Amino acid sequence: MDWLKKIPIGQYVSGKSSWLRIIDPRIKIFWILFFLVTPVLANSIWRVSTVCVLLLITISSFLPLRIWWRSLLFLVLLSLVIGFLSILLPASEASNELTLRAPNEIPGAIVLNRPWEIFRIGPFDFGGISLGPLIIDRRSIELGIKTSTLIFTVIHSVNLMLITTPPEDLVWAIRWFFAPLTLLGFPLEKLSFQLLLALRFLPLVQEELQNLFRSIGVRAIDFRKLGLKTTIGLFISLGERLLSNILLRAEQGADSLMLREGLWLSSEQLRPYIVINPRYFWANFGSVFLLLIAIIFRCLYGTS
Repeated sequence: MDWLKKIPIGQYVSGKSSWLRIIDPRIKIFWILFFLVTPVLANSIWRVSTVCVLLLITISSFLPLRIWWRSLLFLVLLSLVIGFLSILLPASEASNELTLRAPNEIPGAIVLNRPWEIFRIGPFDFGGISLGPLIIDRRSIELGIKTSTLIFTVIHSVNLMLITTPPEDLVWAIRWFFAPLTLLGFPLEKLSFQLLLALRFLPLVQEELQNLFRSIGVRAIDFRKLGLKTTIGLFISLGERLLSNILLRAEQGADSLMLREGLWLSSEQLRPYIVINPRYFWANFGSVFLLLIAIIFRCLYGTS
């Protein structure tokens, strides 16, 4: 039951063996926004290319293999399973039953026969219950590709940033972006420090989630006897318990910090050394240049 500990996702790993660690955290946030936004309304070729770019970055980042291979394998399997289930969903039933006029009724008409249907099996008959045929067409294939690539892109891109960026650097970068809000009276110093504590509690979130899964496995609940409505209510109550446990841990951690005469950390104390070190200028400049090229390619070739 300790599989969550063997697949750490979103936990910072210290070290100096990767060029991803010397990139300005503000530039990393721009890259994350690029990976999160560009798949929207993009074609399948761009989505698959984004996944290939992420895999190339992961392999060429010189990160130790033990850090990312388990999470990468887990994400690949999860994306393939969800993509396969999306392919089996009926995406365009009406496209196969659409009636067209005969070509000879329209003079000079050119009929293009698009091979929508790729695979068909069935219909099925289970003990007198008739089920329709299982049809896989082009739209269901596109739906499967979009779903699987989106899940992989969102999770793996954020995971790459979190395992190579200290929480202090990430909080400083976020506060730098929202610095104009201080003119409106927003307590950014306090909110930034609360965000830093939240990032520190990510291992506790995984531990609480694993404890909930362990409690379900120990009780050997038969979900078929519970029914759909009771099962949904059970998982909702588990989500509420998970949220309450996380908030309780966060409150206990904040109370213990203040009882030990802890102080709010200002933004200058969280300023990363990468920003003020001039020897990392060319690495950051190259990252910005590649980001601009990627945006241009998205505008030229990524539209659906």
